[in-house]
Amino acid sequence: MSSLILTIVVLFFALPASAQEQRPASFVDAASVVPGLVVEMRYFGENNFVGKRIDGYEQPVCLLTRQAAEALAGVARDVQPRGLKLKVFDCYRPKRAVAHFLRWAEAVEDIKRKAAFYPDMDKRSLFAEGYIASVSGHSRGSTLDLTLVNEAGVELDMGTPFDFLSPRSAPSDTHVGVLAQKNRALLASAMNRRGFRPYGKEWWHFTLRGELFPDTFFDFPVR
Repeated sequence: MSSLILTIVVLFFALPASAQEQRPASFVDAASVVPGLVVEMRYFGENNFVGKRIDGYEQPVCLLTRQAAEALAGVARDVQPRGLKLKVFDCYRPKRAVAHFLRWAEAVEDIKRKAAFYPDMDKRSLFAEGYIASVSGHSRGSTLDLTLVNEAGVELDMGTPFDFLSPRSAPSDTHVGVLAQKNRALLASAMNRRGFRPYGKEWWHFTLRGELFPDTFFDFPVR
């Protein structure tokens, strides 16, 4: 290896992780595109199943590919006549955040948030049941987690909270109340109309069909 190449390699790995991968121009702050979007980025704070801020979340910003953000804007316009708005909990998720989840999942003794987020689940089964994965579609920039809120910002009854790791969070689960089932169907219908497909285990999780980066998983920080 020439001295020049060696120097370039050394300098690259000396850079902080946030400098090694910059946000592509095709990603935007969804709040600048989606009318009335309410943003509560759960992994920027401690109100999540891990119980602490997750690696890679440097600001409480919902980043999405522009394609996904524009589709989401269509959803927001569709539900506005009903007096409803969209509230996002997570959008683009860096690979380093997924790695943080994996470390947490492997620390089976850490169950401090069990009562709030997975009371009926054995933490050791979260991988097998599909609630934790080694890669996440969120890292591609066209997957997001969201709910519906009224004009006062109050979340509609969805039967379970966001990130409640349980079979009851499946969109088709009938153990939740009738109102919750209707609200889940309303959200799913609005998202489907604008090209988003659901995830069978989580009523809040949607991915844009024909996403811009179907095979690319990014690691730039959320800021």
